[in-house]
Amino acid sequence: MREHAGYSIAVVCEADADRRTACALCDRALCEAVEWLDSGTIDFIRGYQGLSRQDSCLKWTSMKAMARARHIVAHGFSGGRPREPDAAMAEQALKLLATLDPPPDAVILMRDADKLSRRREGFEQARDAQPWRFPVVIGVARTKRECWILAGYEPRDDAERSLLERERKELGFDPRSGAEQLWASEEGAKRDAKRVLQALTGGDQEREEACMKEPSLAVLKQRGAATGLMDYLNEIEARLAPLFGQVAKR
Repeated sequence: MREHAGYSIAVVCEADADRRTACALCDRALCEAVEWLDSGTIDFIRGYQGLSRQDSCLKWTSMKAMARARHIVAHGFSGGRPREPDAAMAEQALKLLATLDPPPDAVILMRDADKLSRRREGFEQARDAQPWRFPVVIGVARTKRECWILAGYEPRDDAERSLLERERKELGFDPRSGAEQLWASEEGAKRDAKRVLQALTGGDQEREEACMKEPSLAVLKQRGAATGLMDYLNEIEARLAPLFGQVAKR
């Protein structure tokens, strides 16, 4: 275990909002799992980066050009089998990060599943393609990262309880525990996860962050089991927590 700050976690994602979600949930899980970490110390112990420590993340769109410029490729087959969706792209990202000197201490691959039901399997293929120099955590949100935020929504007052009840009636299910059913890609559609989250939080970023920070991890895992949130939190506990050299809390 290091005696000073400096664990660097590279985050590969689509947009800044995805980075905020991936990092906030990672911090929650690490603080729960590692005895000596808490919200007051974690900022001094770990940092999030992109291709360099000055970058906040590595975006999938720019990663392709960076990998191509460095002649980094991933072939169309893995272990003799055709690749699942985005497996080659994820392997390119890992190869690119592995070329850094020094490489990051860990990598998070974050993406929405959208309508690609086997995108997670593709990321797993990339992770299993070779022994990497860092632990790799996969975060695939079904169907979108907004579904993960919804899992932690707890009404604070009568006004928010009314908003939640209205959405329940409109959708025919509780969007907190049934967010995987929010599959619409059309903006503003009834089952658009972005629309539902906007309706409940008013687009307030601090209110969204509270959804990740205030509920217990047990609640987040239970409600987020079908959206990939439970898998993501479990991977952080299993793959990242040991990096800090401490057994899990009890």
